[in-house]
Amino acid sequence: MPAYRLHVGFALKSDTILETAPPTTHSSAASFEIAGQFVDLFQKRVYPASVRVENGQIAGIQPVADAPPVFIMPGFVDAHVHIESSMLTPAQFARLAVAHGTVATVSDPHEIGNVLGVAGVRYMVENGAKVPFRFCFGAPSCVPATGFETAGAVITVADVENLLQMDQIGYLAEVMNYPGVLNRDPELMAKIAAAQRRGKPVDGHAPGLRGAQALHYAQAGISTDHECFTAEEALDKLAAGMKILIREGSAAKNFEALIGLLPDYPDQIMFCSDDKHPDSLALGHINELVCRAVVKGHNVFQALRAACVNPVEHYGLEVGLLRPGDAADFIVVDNLLDFKALQTYIGGKLVAENGISLIAPVESETVNRFSVSPKLPEQFAMPDSGRDFQVIEAIDGQLVTNKIVCAPTVKAGFVVADTERDLLKITVVNRYADAPPAVAFVKNFGFRHGAIASSVAHDSHNIIAVGTDDESICRAINLIINVKGGLSAVAEGEEMLLPLPIAGLMTGADGYEVAAQYTQLDQIAKQMGSRLQSPFMTLSFMALLVIPSLKLSDKGLFDGDAFQLVS
Repeated sequence: MPAYRLHVGFALKSDTILETAPPTTHSSAASFEIAGQFVDLFQKRVYPASVRVENGQIAGIQPVADAPPVFIMPGFVDAHVHIESSMLTPAQFARLAVAHGTVATVSDPHEIGNVLGVAGVRYMVENGAKVPFRFCFGAPSCVPATGFETAGAVITVADVENLLQMDQIGYLAEVMNYPGVLNRDPELMAKIAAAQRRGKPVDGHAPGLRGAQALHYAQAGISTDHECFTAEEALDKLAAGMKILIREGSAAKNFEALIGLLPDYPDQIMFCSDDKHPDSLALGHINELVCRAVVKGHNVFQALRAACVNPVEHYGLEVGLLRPGDAADFIVVDNLLDFKALQTYIGGKLVAENGISLIAPVESETVNRFSVSPKLPEQFAMPDSGRDFQVIEAIDGQLVTNKIVCAPTVKAGFVVADTERDLLKITVVNRYADAPPAVAFVKNFGFRHGAIASSVAHDSHNIIAVGTDDESICRAINLIINVKGGLSAVAEGEEMLLPLPIAGLMTGADGYEVAAQYTQLDQIAKQMGSRLQSPFMTLSFMALLVIPSLKLSDKGLFDGDAFQLVS
């Protein structure tokens, strides 16, 4: 691919990316200067300059005759992410993210909120405060997400009111119960009004809403949506006045479908990951989306506006954008094509250099809510009803699923998995109390043997498992029950467990070590036959009832289109 060299405001083609020279810097002092090609996202030009930092703020930007061939620019912002999905605490997440030039996140803590309620949200705020990183947390709006599943907590209107009074809570997190919004549910509207009274934005979540419904949803006070999977859907929401977050996570990937909107709506587009597993985060973050946009031929300033400026302006983030008086939050990259971060600064402090995080590990308290007894294989048996049955059809790279009808494979009076047709058994086990498991069938996981299980199961985070036989499924689930949370894989002659002791969602262990362990689990799942890009992430969304069309909760099979439990 061609590379580009930017100098004094002009883009010049080159056969190779510039060799990088170290910037002039004295970052160990409270005040320092750093020189390079200054990327001014407001004037839309690049020129050699020296940036002076004093007491953690940008004290001045002075054009110079010459400067090293590196680029000084604002840091990246993930405009919507559930940090819990990285399986890392906020402090550990930050350690990995800064290596890729990320300086801030807009973080929805509703995963831990569903387990521990307001105490879980406060846990995230307090843990994030231990490291130099710009976290903006939201007040979860839908805990539980629906009444058709068992969660560990409830977050009431009064709870939301109290959370929104905190400086660290910058917005009302995604309003997932979009049928409730369309019907102007009084409790939801009270939560939205609480945010509006404080001038804090309201995040949306409305997969598939089009036309008049999208407008009606936006008119309730919803300002964003990150669930669009077609450009046509996004255009309807843009017309309704909403901002569109282009999502590219470990499971849901909408970049290709939506990036074409950037030229016409540069001020209304942001980039986000939504859910990012640790192996993906170890490799890259928002920098990857900027690179892909530029490689596709999009204007570099528009791409950087989506990645750096728009989230700061929309959410009112206390994140510097390289203007005099701003906090000294910025990055130094080697070129404006792949945006490899050479240095990341937050508040004038060097927090990453040459892909190595300089944030020290911190201790993380263990909090949890997990009360369920080990299971027996016979509890997952499904008697034959003599009828065809509905099957969840997973779609790789999407959170939405299809619902299909299949004839059962029956042995000794029980419906069993059929690996020849790729119809596997899926189950959700209530982790908050002993109750009978909910059992159904799913297509496209592709396992030829064994099972995988997880206590990361959006949004209520009960235990979810998929496998080829009841014994393997039961074993995978009991591995998790024994440690009160985690991910497991049970294959022929091999099993592995990644414990997640914090709320059954996260670990305070070193993020890079967790990424390596997760990679091993992922490899086992793929050796079992899965062709999914991210089998564990896909599994975690098979219990996400607020995304159509067919999902499974601990209470049974759920039709997301009709928004009701079905046989």
